Amino acid sequence: MPPLPSLVTVLALILYFVVSINVGRARNKYKIAAPQMSGNPNFERVLRVQQNTLEQLILFLPALWLFSQFVNPVWGAGIGAVWVIGRVLYAWGYYQAAEKRALGFGISMLANVVLLLGSLAGIVVTLFKTAL
Repeated sequence: MPPLPSLVTVLALILYFVVSINVGRARNKYKIAAPQMSGNPNFERVLRVQQNTLEQLILFLPALWLFSQFVNPVWGAGIGAVWVIGRVLYAWGYYQAAEKRALGFGISMLANVVLLLGSLAGIVVTLFKTAL
């Protein structure tokens, strides 16, 4: 298993772990008892960071590994690192105000699109090489 995509995977999972812990901290800070999911806009932003990061992980992790397998593990890890940085910027901005999340969201989505389309291209090229 390539070490660089593995490292990026661990960093992405640590990021998710941290934003999940932040939800618990925000519950205490804003007095939002479980299972309540709303009530304070500051809490709701922290919760949305966690939920959106989970939603993005579902696309990111397979795309990272497919790209690394069928294109290049070093490039996959580099693009994956950009995704992690984008998610950090997303969280940082969204914690401050909803309108400040756009840059981080755009960076991470662009990284996801590159990984996904690159994976598709790499798979198609591999299929054609094996068919010939």
